[in-house]
Amino acid sequence: MLLYFADYLMTFDGGFRVFHYLTFRAILGALTSLVISFIIGPVMIRKLSRNKIGQSIRELGPQSHYEKAGTPTMGGALILVAIAISTLLWADLGNRYIWVILLVTMGYGIIGFVDDYRKVIKGNSDGLSAKAKYSWQSVIGLMAAVFLYKTAILPAETQLIVPFFKDVMLNMGWIYIVLTYFVIVGTSNAVNLTDGLDGLAIMPTVMVAAGLGIFAYLSGHVTFSQYLAIPYLPNAGELIVFCAALVGAGLGFLWFNAYPAMVFMGDVGALALGAALGVLAVLVRQEIVLMIMGGVFVMETVSVIIQVASFKMTGKRVFRMAPIHHHFELKGWPEPRVIVRFWIITVILVLIGLATLKLR
Repeated sequence: MLLYFADYLMTFDGGFRVFHYLTFRAILGALTSLVISFIIGPVMIRKLSRNKIGQSIRELGPQSHYEKAGTPTMGGALILVAIAISTLLWADLGNRYIWVILLVTMGYGIIGFVDDYRKVIKGNSDGLSAKAKYSWQSVIGLMAAVFLYKTAILPAETQLIVPFFKDVMLNMGWIYIVLTYFVIVGTSNAVNLTDGLDGLAIMPTVMVAAGLGIFAYLSGHVTFSQYLAIPYLPNAGELIVFCAALVGAGLGFLWFNAYPAMVFMGDVGALALGAALGVLAVLVRQEIVLMIMGGVFVMETVSVIIQVASFKMTGKRVFRMAPIHHHFELKGWPEPRVIVRFWIITVILVLIGLATLKLR
C-alpha cells in the first residue's frame, strides 16, 4: 500500500526510491509487525484474561501442565493481525503471490478461530469436529493449489525441485495440485501438533520462515538465481516482505509466549502459520527443503502416526506420550530444556536447508 504512496512521492524527491528495495521493505515489515505485537499484545492478554478465555488442559497430558490451566489462549490472533497489517503496508499488492499467501493464512486462521471459540468460549471440549476442520482445510488448500496451477506462467512454477541436484527439475503436470494440497494441509497440522509447549512451535516457525524468505529473495533475483542454479521466479522475491512480517510478529508473540507463557497461540495461530509455511514452500518451489528445515514438525507428526499405528496393531505404545515433546517431558526433561533443544535442532536443520543452495 505504501509502495504506491512512495511512487507518488518520488515525483518530488528521488530518495523515496529506496522503498522499491525489497530488503528495505522487508526490514520495515519485520519492525512494523514486531511493534504491533508489542502494542497489541498486553491489551489482548488483559482482554482474554478478563473474559476468562483460558486454556483447558487434557487429563491425559503431563501433570506438570495442570498449572497452565486458565492461561489465556487464542493469542495467535495477535500474530495474524500483525502479519496482515505489516504485509498490506509494505508489500506490492499487485503481486498475486502476496494475495495467495495472505488469503490462505487468514483462511486457516478462521478455521482455527472457530475451533478455539467452540472449545474455550462455548465450552465444547471437542471444538470443531475433525471432519469439519479437515474439510475446510482441504477446500482452502485445493482452491490455492488449483489457482496457482491455472495461473502459472513459467514451467518452473510447477516443477518439483530436488535439493542437491541442480539439473533435477521434474515436470509434475496436474500432480502439482495434489502435492500443493498435501504440503499446505500437512504443514498446517504439523505445526498444530508441535504447539504443545511454551514457545515450542513459534520459534521453529520463525526460523523456517526466515530460511524460506532467503529462498524467495534469491529465486526472485535473476542474477542470484542463475548463479545458484535455482529456478528464476519473477514474483517470488516479494514474498520476503511477508516472511519478514511473520518473523517480526512471531518474535513479538514469543515475548509473551516464552516459558512460562502469558498467552498460548491456540489453533487460530498454529493452523494459520503452518499453512503459511506450506504456501511459502510451494511458491518458491522448495517443498523438499521445507521438510528438511521443518524437521521438528515432521518429527512431531511422525511420532503421532507411529504411536497410533503401534497401539492399534499391537496394543503397545512406542513413546510414553505423543507428540514426541511429551515423551521427553515424561522422561524427566524440564520443559525449557525440551523447548531449547528443539530450537537448536531447528537451527541446524535450517542451515542444512540453506546449504542446498550451494551443494548442487
